[in-house]
Amino acid sequence: MNPPLTLLFTKPIVLVGLMGAGKSSIGRRLANALAVPFTDTDTEVIDAAECSITNIFDKYGEAAFRDVEEKVFGRVVNDGVRVIASGGGAFINPKIRHLLGKTCISVWLRTDLDTLLERMSGTNNRPLLKTNNHRKTLGDLIKLRYPIYEKADIIIDSESLNHNETVEKVLLALRNYQEGTSHEH
Repeated sequence: MNPPLTLLFTKPIVLVGLMGAGKSSIGRRLANALAVPFTDTDTEVIDAAECSITNIFDKYGEAAFRDVEEKVFGRVVNDGVRVIASGGGAFINPKIRHLLGKTCISVWLRTDLDTLLERMSGTNNRPLLKTNNHRKTLGDLIKLRYPIYEKADIIIDSESLNHNETVEKVLLALRNYQEGTSHEH
């Protein structure tokens, strides 16, 4: 019988991907399945800055947001084994990506453009989606970020799955990763 996954891991699991990939919703369920704490870095940034992400972007700019995000990651990766949902741009930051590479198991929730558009429809609280053409904006982010997200330890295709199926797929991928087998699922 295989030991529970929680006994196999000694470092945090961080979910990466674009907005709408499901990092927060999958992350909560995954943490529950592993019986470990869950941390959403966007929530941590909001708490640290004492204002919304939109307000940080509007008042101080994206660079200030990324600075707070770096500080948050510097702290949360040292908070013990847990599941971390990262902001969509966090893994793009070389400093954060290097830190995560040393301290975490990274899992990219890869999602296609149409699924992201469907999940993000009606959303007006994403600073990077304050445009008239969400398809173009998300498409541009895919071109820019997907080659970097591919550096994650594990890649999960999640677009056609419900939350529970995605969690099961991540759990299987984590077990395979721990055993030294597959990278992409």
